[in-house]
Amino acid sequence: MIGTLYGVGVGPGDPELITVKAYRVLKEAHTIAYPKKRKGSKSYAHQIIDVYVNPNEKDMLGLVFPMTKDEDVLTREWTKTAHLLWEKLKEGKDVAFVTEGDPSFYSTFIHVLNIMKELYPNVKMDMVPGISSINGASARLGIPLAEGDEHIAIIPAREDQEAMKKALLENDCIIFLKIAKVLDFMLDLLEELDLLHKAHVVTKVTSKEEIIWDVKELKGTELGYLSLMVVRK
Repeated sequence: MIGTLYGVGVGPGDPELITVKAYRVLKEAHTIAYPKKRKGSKSYAHQIIDVYVNPNEKDMLGLVFPMTKDEDVLTREWTKTAHLLWEKLKEGKDVAFVTEGDPSFYSTFIHVLNIMKELYPNVKMDMVPGISSINGASARLGIPLAEGDEHIAIIPAREDQEAMKKALLENDCIIFLKIAKVLDFMLDLLEELDLLHKAHVVTKVTSKEEIIWDVKELKGTELGYLSLMVVRK
């Protein structure tokens, strides 16, 4: 028997925001796999499940995912990851790969899913949906994302004035992800469109480290990677 690989969404930060199914899969899986940036470091997803998983009772598998765009390096490391997962799965062990938010939404598990389908097509894989940071931000800010016939857009923020401006003008609510690297650029654009007062920025939403920023005082601030902007017109 080959084990099942689960992509488990564990929510945006608050451990109470994992689903009942995610909790069950974490309890029943033999191995808990999690992404890590360097040897010995916990991922954000790992931190979220700390209250549910006893590392002394589970086989904890930390997987390193390099932050690079070098295709050769990425192919080598993704292949290595697939082989490590296969070593557990071929023993009949179920593996729960945890990812913050939802596994189908800009998550590391998407890469795992694709490489496993290519190298080990006989492995059964299942995704457990999770609450995304977008839903978490909406709840914490008290802002509805969409109602009636309103348009909503989810955009990875980038320094493309035409594209970002188009998104802002054509939609009623826009969520900009990965805002940290282009923060000042986006603030300038919002000011130009007289939308600065409609914007909200949150870092590590719903977690103990959550920060809801004062947008008017944000210029020049270095935000953490897990930051997003909600513009509700």
